[in-house]
Amino acid sequence: MKCNVKLDPWKIILDHYDEHEVEIAESLFSIGNGCLGQRANFEENYSGRTLRGSYIAGVYYPDKTRVGWWKNGYPEYFAKVLNSTNWIGINVTIDDEILDLAKCTILNYYHELDMKNGVLTRNVKCRLQNDKEIELNAIRFISMAQKEVGAVRYSIKPLNFDGNITFESYLDGNVVNSDSNYDEIFWNRIDEKSYENEGYVMMETKKLPFMVCSYLTSVLTVNSEKVDSKPNVIEKDKFVSDIYSIDVKKGEVAQVEKFVATTSNRYSENTELLKKTKTISNKACEAGFDALLEAHINVWSKTWNTCDITIDGDVAAQQGIRFNIFQLMQTYTGDDSRLNIGPKGFTGEKYGGSTYWDTEAYCIPFYLSTCNNEVARNLLVYRHNQLDKAIENAEKLGFTDGAALYPMVTMNGEECHNEWEITFEEIHRNGAIAYAVDFYERYTGDFQYVVEKGIDVIVGISRFWAQRVNFSKAKNQYVMLGVTGPNEYENNVNNNWYTNKIATWTLKYTLRCLKKIKEEYADYYNTVIERLNFKNEEFEKWNHIVENMYFPYDEELGVFLQQDNFLDKEILPVKDLNKSNLPLNQKWSWDRILRSCYIKQADVLQGIYFFEDEYDMETIKKNFNFYEPITVHESSLSPCVHNILASKIDNADKAYEMYLRTSRLDLDNYNNDSEDGCHITSMAGTWLSIVQGFAGMRVRHNHIEFNPTLPDNWNGYNFKILYRGNNLQVSVTKEGTDISILEGNDTIDVVIKGESYKLVNSNPIKIQ
Repeated sequence: MKCNVKLDPWKIILDHYDEHEVEIAESLFSIGNGCLGQRANFEENYSGRTLRGSYIAGVYYPDKTRVGWWKNGYPEYFAKVLNSTNWIGINVTIDDEILDLAKCTILNYYHELDMKNGVLTRNVKCRLQNDKEIELNAIRFISMAQKEVGAVRYSIKPLNFDGNITFESYLDGNVVNSDSNYDEIFWNRIDEKSYENEGYVMMETKKLPFMVCSYLTSVLTVNSEKVDSKPNVIEKDKFVSDIYSIDVKKGEVAQVEKFVATTSNRYSENTELLKKTKTISNKACEAGFDALLEAHINVWSKTWNTCDITIDGDVAAQQGIRFNIFQLMQTYTGDDSRLNIGPKGFTGEKYGGSTYWDTEAYCIPFYLSTCNNEVARNLLVYRHNQLDKAIENAEKLGFTDGAALYPMVTMNGEECHNEWEITFEEIHRNGAIAYAVDFYERYTGDFQYVVEKGIDVIVGISRFWAQRVNFSKAKNQYVMLGVTGPNEYENNVNNNWYTNKIATWTLKYTLRCLKKIKEEYADYYNTVIERLNFKNEEFEKWNHIVENMYFPYDEELGVFLQQDNFLDKEILPVKDLNKSNLPLNQKWSWDRILRSCYIKQADVLQGIYFFEDEYDMETIKKNFNFYEPITVHESSLSPCVHNILASKIDNADKAYEMYLRTSRLDLDNYNNDSEDGCHITSMAGTWLSIVQGFAGMRVRHNHIEFNPTLPDNWNGYNFKILYRGNNLQVSVTKEGTDISILEGNDTIDVVIKGESYKLVNSNPIKIQ
């Protein structure tokens, strides 16, 4: 079902209460700051369906893989992002009745996520079972300025009675994960203590020594005046609370403010956690809610200054892009190279919160254009730091001599995915990591990174590809057997076109980088060769593979085949399917999906998107027109690629359709799965759909290109990008395209619709 949010350019608004929409809203209204994250659960007790979620970046649990059989090389665990201490909780009792919206009559309901300022608010008027009516107001944010701090301002106003209100402000570490395989509790108690107006809970994960401390400071006011009443103090296993009881008259406002500091031993010694969180929580309380909020909003203002995209004439499209950008920016801030971007970010538990190839294929271009280079560089360093683990992963599968297979899913470099067709066969992920090194170098001009770190990664990946192929005497070419491409609705296929393509490209790219190091960085070359123990015969083998790789192709159709024998399938377009069959992954058996022609995301189009310079327009059109009609887009990563290629071939209607699908995937719940979290990594694809799709931006080694198009129902759009130390603004309207440098003094080579220009600060380019 769909959560029927209102259209607004800067806000996500739900102006009604529907118990069936609560879990979806909890995902959509999630907030975070790169270190902490929180689903939009109600602060007060709620007995309806809910998925509680408070998350701490980098803290996970190696849950035992649950399978009925075992194979060599199989991962021993699946990493779980952990639901951590519930820090937002405030139990409310009104004249002995517990406030529970599932049991109340809702008179008015308003829930708002202000994306411009990163603030979550809720206003509810309701009638309790005792016929007493109240107005509830809640404001929440997780500070972008003080990364350990979350704050809540929560108030109750009696509307038709005088009476007693009790608030219980608490921290609760007795939490569970909804996706645990064996209903396990993942946390051990270390300590807890409750004082008047303060308290803390300290816990440690089982199996791994992650220690986390949350420290709470609470303040009670009536009509904004602080109340000095002493709370009752509760202290029990992994739980602390202060209970405030206050008599209020009709129309008075009783309010609790919570200031919670949370951090882990990833950033402080175990012995320092309590002192650190206490100090931060107390200082936050002293500064006050309004001052903390102002500092938080100021950070968001600076963030939006470099990443905002404006759309004139289409509120649904505008809301969609800002929602996607907002979620990306509050998920990953690039401060810590040990962190990455989970597919659900801080919005849910699905996929384990781990790192996938999504980061390299989709997210790095976004962060390069909207943040300083260090943010994207840290994502590359993350993989470099895990190279040894990638080599170990390959060794478990029988590969040797420094061959590296990066995991499909990971927290620390170890593979932890628990489906064999993904773990063993979806090896294309290796190529995306090499592609990201190339994209970073092209975008920034920072080849020094390749020399110092990147070359190690791409050589390890190339060694894997060289061992993973085998020479077919029947074809007199190299082939790759038993793989799964990005389209996971095909398993264990031979010669997946995309996998063969990205493997061959990686070998060529690695050889090109080694050649450049030898010619232009001679002082480093011998060091690199010695460090990698590189042999001349590897050059020869790689070149031979590049020149003799097999790619399935159909001469009659003029299209690359997704894999061998793809045309044995009955090719029927998705439009001929009864909509009751969709989404296939929720309606059909796996056997039926595998035998059908329907594609989760088109492998071939992914490869053409990455390497479009190698193909003429006719080839791109033929492949797009063949694969798009049989693609069901049940991967969140799919629509953006189709948008970009549709824009490339001037298929405006399809480009716009795919833009709405990627930008509003979660807002409109296209795939009927938003209740367990938003699709964070694919949100970078929404940004790509405008910048690389409609605006046609391409990055070459020495210049940047644009080929702008404008959807028919838009008056215009405007975006900014950071490019080699300059802040560029691109504006596309019905009158033409304007490109200018807002900040920076470089002269930039720009190609617009095939014409070359010099862009300088004082001379914007205007194209009619």
